[in-house]
Amino acid sequence: MDQARSAMSQIFNNEPHSYTRFNLPDNMEVDTSQVEMIQSSDMNEEVGENGDEGHLSHKSNRQPHVAQNFECTTKSLCFMAATIVFTFVIGYLTGYLVHKNKDLNCSCAPSEDDITHKTGAVPFMDWDDVRKLLGDKLNTSNLEILTSSNHRAGSPGDEDLGNKVITKFKEYGMKTWTDEYFVKVQDPPASGYNRIVFKNGSEEHPTGFLSYSASGTARGAVLYAHYGQEDDFKQLKNMNINMNNRVMLVRAGRISFAEKVANAAKVNASAVLIYPDPADYPIGNDTSLFGHVHMGSGDPYTPGFPSFNHTQFPPVQSSGLPHILAQTITTGMGTKILRQLGGRTQPNSWEGINRLGDESDVITVEVNNVLTEKRINNVFGVIKGFVDADRYVVIGAQRDAWGPGFAASSVGTSVLVELARSISDMVENDGFKPRRSMVFASWSAGEYGSVGATEWLEVRNARQNFINNDGLVILGQNGFKVAASPLLHSLVQNALKEVNYDKDKSLLSQFGKNNWESAILEPLRMDSAAYPFLAFSGIPSVAFRFHSGSSDYPHFGTNLDTRENLNSVTASQVPQLAVRAGQFAGHIALRLVHDHLLQMDLKKYNQLIRSHVVQINGKLQPQLLPKTLTGQWLVMASGSYNRVSSILTADIQNSDLENVEMCRMINDRIMTVERNFLSPYVSPIDSPFRHILLGSGPHTLKALTNHLDALKSASPEANAELFRNKLAQATWTIQACANSLAGDIWSLDNEF
Repeated sequence: MDQARSAMSQIFNNEPHSYTRFNLPDNMEVDTSQVEMIQSSDMNEEVGENGDEGHLSHKSNRQPHVAQNFECTTKSLCFMAATIVFTFVIGYLTGYLVHKNKDLNCSCAPSEDDITHKTGAVPFMDWDDVRKLLGDKLNTSNLEILTSSNHRAGSPGDEDLGNKVITKFKEYGMKTWTDEYFVKVQDPPASGYNRIVFKNGSEEHPTGFLSYSASGTARGAVLYAHYGQEDDFKQLKNMNINMNNRVMLVRAGRISFAEKVANAAKVNASAVLIYPDPADYPIGNDTSLFGHVHMGSGDPYTPGFPSFNHTQFPPVQSSGLPHILAQTITTGMGTKILRQLGGRTQPNSWEGINRLGDESDVITVEVNNVLTEKRINNVFGVIKGFVDADRYVVIGAQRDAWGPGFAASSVGTSVLVELARSISDMVENDGFKPRRSMVFASWSAGEYGSVGATEWLEVRNARQNFINNDGLVILGQNGFKVAASPLLHSLVQNALKEVNYDKDKSLLSQFGKNNWESAILEPLRMDSAAYPFLAFSGIPSVAFRFHSGSSDYPHFGTNLDTRENLNSVTASQVPQLAVRAGQFAGHIALRLVHDHLLQMDLKKYNQLIRSHVVQINGKLQPQLLPKTLTGQWLVMASGSYNRVSSILTADIQNSDLENVEMCRMINDRIMTVERNFLSPYVSPIDSPFRHILLGSGPHTLKALTNHLDALKSASPEANAELFRNKLAQATWTIQACANSLAGDIWSLDNEF
């Protein structure tokens, strides 16, 4: 592990003995030692030995990789990030330099004005000029859509698309490498099939599947549960319907497949069948759905640590793996079952006139998915910053898809490549000098739950690095939605103002005329590729999408996600929308690497914390809890964060932008906020999404509110002593975040 970390620490290192988070190797002519865990430097040297540079292919009986040689330039480009639905990942990664830089013996040796670069006294370009340059260079005439008919993770198509990305980056003069992982995923039965039998009808063999379902056979009465949301099951419970060992029939949409299955497991269901209702998915009666049901991200068989080859980790499974069966069925299969259900009618608030089913509506569900190991590659490249090279922004896109995946990955990968070309050209030919580095990334295995991206995060977590994440999806042209960390809301608003939708209108004036927050902002969904960056790693993240305005794009997760179908919902405006999306992503990324101080609004989290505190205090009832338990400490912790964030905001406004060290210190304090909202009291194995405000699990402030509701209703799972412990942990997490944000020991809240 030490050898692997050492190899990675040299990526952006400008000296033989300096340890940084993001450095270039000292001598590109010297081979490094072999390492058992494959790192980003492994690929190029192996390629050089095989005489086939630029390809990801490997021999079946291969020896461990040899660390890759890196050619350094001050304008190198690093590639990293992939997401569930062809996404962009924008990140800011902080680290610390331990030693002063020394002279180099390689082609990346400092130029004559290197000292000027380090002090920050370099003629940086005005922001308006940067923005104009990006708009001029990123256009439809240069956009090339990279496609593959079948590029499921780990397949030859996935590898071929990765090779195309590498080739493009090399054409732009960028330096490339790959990270390789061996991950476990579930695929459909190689021989045989999954099946369902309703009542005494004929066997049905659905071709769709849900990765990470439990395997086996379940038999029980069907119960229709709408979309399988928590509120849907609460309504069934209020109707005194027995849900024990029932097979839940739910509609696709609104929440992720994993959340539907997890909610069903909580009420002791035996299996879940998910179908696309024609009201939501006009895709025909026989179209299959694909997805996963891991209530987490990454390889669930190496939770919390990366899936390197030949490295012995203890046998452990993610707590997010379901213990009940889950299977997708077609629209035809779902509607056929619904027509035959008896029992009570569904609640009036649910769409349709379906019956819920009774004890005689028995169905048999059999799932025979197979667990397989796949080799996947993440592809990277970098533009090195001129002042804070060890801090960086990440822009990335998911590369894999279940089938054609035109909307899911092809468009995003293509925009990623074009954005890399445009910005590298700005640096090479137009004098643009980013203060911080920019990483471009192509992830694999996004369809299985952001596996490639999360494995990379797990490596970086071990080295205490931090990223921001940005996601992109084009599903139509009638609306624009953004899901982001509250820290980034002001940055998003400015980007909406400055990025044009057409010649006369900005994105803000087109889609958010009156109240942009209500019209454009939306919660970050668990099935978004940005979610693990934010909730798992504590990284300010943003995801965005064009949409049709009426419903979700119906072809996601199907073999119908083709160029023709995406053109049909966008009026053949895919290139134009892709460029606008690229400009929005590029605007946010460039702003983060251009400005002296990070444009993040610390007070936004104060509003969110305060709203949760008000809800919790309003529900604290002495008769349900120990008399000594009050919300006073929680209020004090909230006040501490409010006070410290206000002080730091004032410091930012009064700071000397020419003081490089001062700017670095303030930026580092800002970047601790998101990470410090990760609860230190829960394990990433048990609760991977540890963010107390935007995560998922019993440690969150939302869960505390729900726990109070359970205490009030005398629910069996309610526990006053457990609530007291969770309240104390959440309170101190907020206070610790405030203490860290204060910056030094003299600024701490001693009274608390």
